Amino acid sequence: MKRRARGGGPAVIGASSVKKAEETTDGTTLRPGGPQLRRRLGRADLRAVPEARRALRELLTHWGRPGRSEIAELLTSELVTNALVHTDHDAVLTATVSPGGLRVEVRDFVGRRPRLRMPDTDDGTHGRGLILVQSLADAWGVRTHGVGKSVWFELDAEAA
Repeated sequence: MKRRARGGGPAVIGASSVKKAEETTDGTTLRPGGPQLRRRLGRADLRAVPEARRALRELLTHWGRPGRSEIAELLTSELVTNALVHTDHDAVLTATVSPGGLRVEVRDFVGRRPRLRMPDTDDGTHGRGLILVQSLADAWGVRTHGVGKSVWFELDAEAA
């Protein structure tokens, strides 16, 4: 499997990127390009992690890629947890399903870039998140913004 890092992707954060959309009762937004999930995550509120997984699981009922949904949930949990644990700010989760696959972004409002590092040997509970993202995603990266950054990953529909 070829890994690629690319910077752009759909610009889904900000009012100017919003096209005509229809909101469903579960909070999923149906856009012309496919369903989209958008959630604001409260500062240091780790209850947002299981809530984000549940919302993503609901979104992925529109995707129908067996086996890839579990990977998507795991990687989303890692990005959400990192944003909430390593910053002292809110974050925004955006997940977009398209015919080509799934793109998940977690935007925070701290400019410090995440570091890909080996897990701590003293404490085996930290340091694996981005290694998992690098290993399991078809593409991933970090995109800087005027204030903060987005860490994102993609899972291709064809790889399912």
